[in-house]
Amino acid sequence: MRAMKRRFAVTSVLVCSLLTLLASGAQAVELAPDAPETYVVQPGDTLWGISGRFLRDPWRWSEVWRANPGIENPNLIYPGDVLEVTWIDGQPRIGRSGGASTGRGGARVVKLSPQVRSSSLTEAIPTIRISTIAPFLTQPYVADADDIKRASYVVGFPDEHIVAGVNDSIYVRKIRSSATANFQVLRPGDALHDPDTNELLGYEAAFVANAALERLGDPAKLKVTRMEREVSIGDRVIPADAEKPLENFFPRPAPAGSRGRIISVMNGVSQIGQFDVVILNRGTRDRIELGHVFEIFIGGEKERDQVRAGIANNDWLMESPFSSEFWLGRDYDRKGWRRDEPDPNSSFPIHADYRRDKAEYVKPFERSGTLMVFRVFDRVSFGLILDTSRALKVGDWIAPPPS
Repeated sequence: MRAMKRRFAVTSVLVCSLLTLLASGAQAVELAPDAPETYVVQPGDTLWGISGRFLRDPWRWSEVWRANPGIENPNLIYPGDVLEVTWIDGQPRIGRSGGASTGRGGARVVKLSPQVRSSSLTEAIPTIRISTIAPFLTQPYVADADDIKRASYVVGFPDEHIVAGVNDSIYVRKIRSSATANFQVLRPGDALHDPDTNELLGYEAAFVANAALERLGDPAKLKVTRMEREVSIGDRVIPADAEKPLENFFPRPAPAGSRGRIISVMNGVSQIGQFDVVILNRGTRDRIELGHVFEIFIGGEKERDQVRAGIANNDWLMESPFSSEFWLGRDYDRKGWRRDEPDPNSSFPIHADYRRDKAEYVKPFERSGTLMVFRVFDRVSFGLILDTSRALKVGDWIAPPPS
């Protein structure tokens, strides 16, 4: 009897959900097929991974998250929090159950409200793997074309050095203000062009080193304080951004209609996989913000029709050798007459010029993965590949997920 009541309750919830969906005209949030009723947050979890446990579409987490107003940072999740699914007006809601855990098998419930949790953000569950994106959070990596041209540059060294390392001094052209004491040394790399418009979006800029101002002038004198590669003449020098605290954000679909392309991949890889960092040809001017999620699609390329080209399955109809189709195929068009072959002195007679129609087809788009934007510039942005079902490459398309 209890099982029948449970099935009836579940059926009633599903009916209510369907009626709500039809009334609102919006797509209802769906739980994952194997979504748990409760989950104890573990060290090493990410918000994206937790979202995937509960939801079929993890980027819709913000639509179902029920923040606890009794906690100082109600949107942050910490190891030990117990998350549970409830239903409100026929829609799933996920929130803290008010409990914490001492581990699997020995769980105990501790009421958190109304006390205030004072843990730092670094202890909270991040949206995505911070260790993967940390080098890209403050270092430029994409420089505006005009900024690169105007930037100061390394012109030489006090000693007879060819390159400079940590604690070495460098000479830099035209630093006349002490308003900035800390600088970044960059090495301009490949230009980034929009693959559709060929617009110059900026330059990849490899991080070289940090340097501190020792003396103003032209040249100014700086001291290398930290490095990832040796400083060379010609490297650009720009003011260093202040170290920013790590920001947490909820995943959410990118704006409708904001399609784009992957234009580069970091760390020198050719095939793109999970947790690789990519550059997109969309930025703040396209309304892209931190946390925006895109689906990735392969396809759209023109491919040769091998059947029409005569490479595959050329004579499957088995025409009679007494028919022209047997020798020329069905897709040849007469283009005129040919002569003087193989050379002008040949006695080969004039003959009809037939050429096969080299037909092409466009490969359909296939969904191949998901990425989340974690840093945004004016014309480009950085995204982290969250999952893939196929090998990805530069040039693949991105589009907002359905919402």
